[in-house]
Amino acid sequence: MVKRSWQTTSLMALVTAVLVVMTACSGNNGGNGTGGNASSEPSNSPSGEPTEQASEAPETVEIVVWDKPHADDANKALREKQFADFESKYPHIKVNHMEQTKEKEREQFMTAVAGGEQPDAYFTAYPDMETYIAEGIAADITELWNGHPDKGNFLPSSLDAGTADGKIYGVPSSMYVTALMYNKQMFADAGLDPAVALKDWNSFGEAAQKLTDPAKNQYGYAILGMDWADWFFEYYVWQAGGDLTEKQADGTAKLTFTSDATVQALQYYKDLKWKYKATQKNVVQSLDDNQKDFYTGRSASTVAASDWFGTMVTKGMDIANIGFAPLPAGPSGTSPAQVGGNYWIINPKASVEKQEAAFTYAMYFSSKEVMEEGLQFNKDNGIFPNLLTVRTDIDMSQFVEGMPTDLVEGVRNAAKEPHLEYFLKSRLSPYIVKPIQTVLLDEKAEPAAILQAAQELAQKEVIDPYNSEIQK
Repeated sequence: MVKRSWQTTSLMALVTAVLVVMTACSGNNGGNGTGGNASSEPSNSPSGEPTEQASEAPETVEIVVWDKPHADDANKALREKQFADFESKYPHIKVNHMEQTKEKEREQFMTAVAGGEQPDAYFTAYPDMETYIAEGIAADITELWNGHPDKGNFLPSSLDAGTADGKIYGVPSSMYVTALMYNKQMFADAGLDPAVALKDWNSFGEAAQKLTDPAKNQYGYAILGMDWADWFFEYYVWQAGGDLTEKQADGTAKLTFTSDATVQALQYYKDLKWKYKATQKNVVQSLDDNQKDFYTGRSASTVAASDWFGTMVTKGMDIANIGFAPLPAGPSGTSPAQVGGNYWIINPKASVEKQEAAFTYAMYFSSKEVMEEGLQFNKDNGIFPNLLTVRTDIDMSQFVEGMPTDLVEGVRNAAKEPHLEYFLKSRLSPYIVKPIQTVLLDEKAEPAAILQAAQELAQKEVIDPYNSEIQK
């Protein structure tokens, strides 16, 4: 467990720091009606194994959990049923369900932490885990996790963002992954085998060029060049073996805009537009328009997340015609994918009994039983699910009519090399977006020179002030 002395003033400063590193990949704190472990009886042992006193009625433990659904939540009735089911299964654990604000959830949580009122169990997003672990806000649950009989039913990659120095700090609840979504029929019509076409940058560039036919008003790849352009661009930097920033051991940041990997990635973006001529004409159109181009059959491929299939299907696409695969490997020979989702974290200052009760609660809501109940609820109510689950023992094809098994396999394959978004993205995004847009709009633009100018400006306006503050 990370141990650290706490002062109210330093914690309030941390509130601001956490908000700075927020990204678009978080979920809400109310949970999603899926999760947990229903396979074992409660135990007074940290390992989760029965103790000699297992036959005795355990003492009542009261915990606070911020997961009460709002009045207008679509799954409110389901959640309340699940609360009652948990209470029936674990009568010795009394849960006080608290409703969290719909906006500024992190501020509310960090204020509670600073005031000594951190809930015993809290539902949080991937991007916050690094900060919460480093600052001692998430309890070390390694012993509890390793002693639990259900631990082997989770995707190994689902633990990555909640693990530090070999210790586990979060119970996986939900997960999504970004990869390449492609139109199977368009590839077939062009005589392309996806396994070959999606092998690497070169093969994909050639395939995207072949898939582009202005006479048919179709093109190979919907590139993202609007004001969120760095969201997808960072993936290509990872594929080239680098990242856009480095977090130093002392907490300061180092820019790597001018690294070989970043330059190679920007050159590839430029090539997709100008060499292969395989992108849409309006390279700065909205993400919604990119999606529309895909589900209407204009674009043959696009970067997408594992929870976007519902949009495509509701807009008229046949689920059997949608392929999903890791992005073509870059110069590094690998294809890391951005992952996001949520974990349950436990209050490190709570008593051992409360921590064990909170862990039991979190595992219950990440169990096969409860997750499948949530998925069935979605199916019954016409809600298309995220096709990536943190569990390996759930067959997602049961919850979507006509879904091909290779689609689920493609989603899981994409999640094998998870990667979190670059450090200080919320502050640095505009400085990366401008070079991306420049090379997509100007054929004569030089990636290395543009990135050098962007780095110098970002260093002066963001990194120097940030590092000075960190070092105080």
